[in-house]
Amino acid sequence: MKNVVKFVASLVLISSISVNAQLKSQAGVGITLEMKPVLQLDISSPEQINFIFKNKEDYAKGIVKKSATIIRVTSTTKWDLYAVGRSMGKSPNGKTFWDQEKSYASTVNSVADLPLSLLEIKQSQINVATEGSIATYPDYSANFSTPFRSSASNSLYVAEDGSISPPNKLGKYIAGQSGISNGERNDYMAGGSYDSNHKSASNFYYEIDYRILPGYPAIFPNAYSADAKVAENIVANANANTVLAGGAAGNGNKSFAEPGEYRMYVQYVLLEDQ
Repeated sequence: MKNVVKFVASLVLISSISVNAQLKSQAGVGITLEMKPVLQLDISSPEQINFIFKNKEDYAKGIVKKSATIIRVTSTTKWDLYAVGRSMGKSPNGKTFWDQEKSYASTVNSVADLPLSLLEIKQSQINVATEGSIATYPDYSANFSTPFRSSASNSLYVAEDGSISPPNKLGKYIAGQSGISNGERNDYMAGGSYDSNHKSASNFYYEIDYRILPGYPAIFPNAYSADAKVAENIVANANANTVLAGGAAGNGNKSFAEPGEYRMYVQYVLLEDQ
């Protein structure tokens, strides 16, 4: 009987070894992950915004369109946002003027070349990335000036060649600044989204107001160059054109905007700050 017990014990031991020595077959599947940068600009706005000036008060005080455009930003990388005035370039003097669709009363004193920069915009949130900025007005957050005080604070940026080129360091940005960050603090906007980043949602959401102030007479006193230093109102442009054409100073005869219908458009550009 002792031998049988020992034998049985041996069988149990062998059985245990057999279980631990099972054959295994394994295979792996490779998985890759590619995350491309996202720059998404969502805009809610009427397809066309109309300004109709039909009485002296409209000319003298201007017309404001409140919250006419809503901008929402989503980005997984550093970014900048700017607005630029554009036209189809129907003016013989270039693409930096409004396109005249119809003239109501052309005279020797009227000017059909209305500078795109006469359009003013105001953003609801300040540009938080202005550290080190050398621009006179780094954004469009200032309140519209009183009708009788000329100001370049809200004059729309227009590229000198009428293109979509971004402003330089002297121009206005809705968010961020010109150029490459190079490690400088607060000169670009960090990635995020209006949908998910509720703590700093204001950095990804902007309401845009528009104003046009012709003045009385209509010379658009708040039209200025991109750096906010050179007046581009009707008189200034008319005199400049006279100099270019005749080689002498302007005679001041052309002094107010020609009544008619005009068209332009504003492009909003979301740009990666590399």
